[in-house]
Amino acid sequence: MLKKYIFLTKPGILFGNFVTTLGGYFLAAQGSVDFLLLLITLLGTTLVVASGCVVNNVIDQDIDQKMQRTLNRAMVKKTISPSVALAYAFVLGAIGFSILWFWVNAYAFLFAVIGFVVYVVFYSLWTKRTTIHQTVIGSISGASPPVIGYTAVSHEFDLAALILFIGYALWQMPHSWAIAVYRFDDYKNAGVPILPVARSILRTKIESLIYVVLFTISMNALYVYGYTNWLYLVILNALCIYWFYIGVLGFKAENDQLWAKRFFLFSVILITIVSLCFSFTSQVPATKIVFF
Repeated sequence: MLKKYIFLTKPGILFGNFVTTLGGYFLAAQGSVDFLLLLITLLGTTLVVASGCVVNNVIDQDIDQKMQRTLNRAMVKKTISPSVALAYAFVLGAIGFSILWFWVNAYAFLFAVIGFVVYVVFYSLWTKRTTIHQTVIGSISGASPPVIGYTAVSHEFDLAALILFIGYALWQMPHSWAIAVYRFDDYKNAGVPILPVARSILRTKIESLIYVVLFTISMNALYVYGYTNWLYLVILNALCIYWFYIGVLGFKAENDQLWAKRFFLFSVILITIVSLCFSFTSQVPATKIVFF
């Protein structure tokens, strides 16, 4: 039974957000890591994300019944009732938000709230079922954890935090579309109007390349404005060039699902390496721009 509750929080998503929270924290810490604050920030953020994922499971019961990859989820099998799942989500969220408010700071709490509300209300309850722009909305919640990690250290929302937010949001687009191409039949059967289903796989490949370029440009801004060193520049651009190359290969792929799986997996590798490399490539900028 414990395993069912763990999987209800979507461990894959938890891991991804754990890594990006680390990235934001490392960028702000500039090599001087307060391990207790790091642990508390990661714990609070992970619990909030877990809460959102549990609520998403409750909301998506009807969709999950129509998708092969989600048929064994606890809510579909009805091994956990919606009321119990919501109570579980409430406890996770209450603990997570409390940790961020009382032991981190108001900035981290604010962006946790933004990420949670966008994911649960604007994405899960609304746009996922109604519009092709669902991925844009969902990217806002996906870009919140690195900002939580950053502001946990900085106690302010500055240019670097904005760049992180924009960059990680842009990364979400090709990453999410790759999943939809890989699991195309699932999304089609469930009637989810995501780009490959609502338009075409060809258009998805084209727009994915555009977002890879936009992601690359935005993340290069961290170097341009002095928040990272030359080593970051080399690592980032080498990874992005290869990601773009995989995207180009998609136009002559014989099997779109196999290509999309490769494109998706590399997106995970890329964001993991970029996030972790902040631990040794961040630096203090000559001029700092603070918004609030």
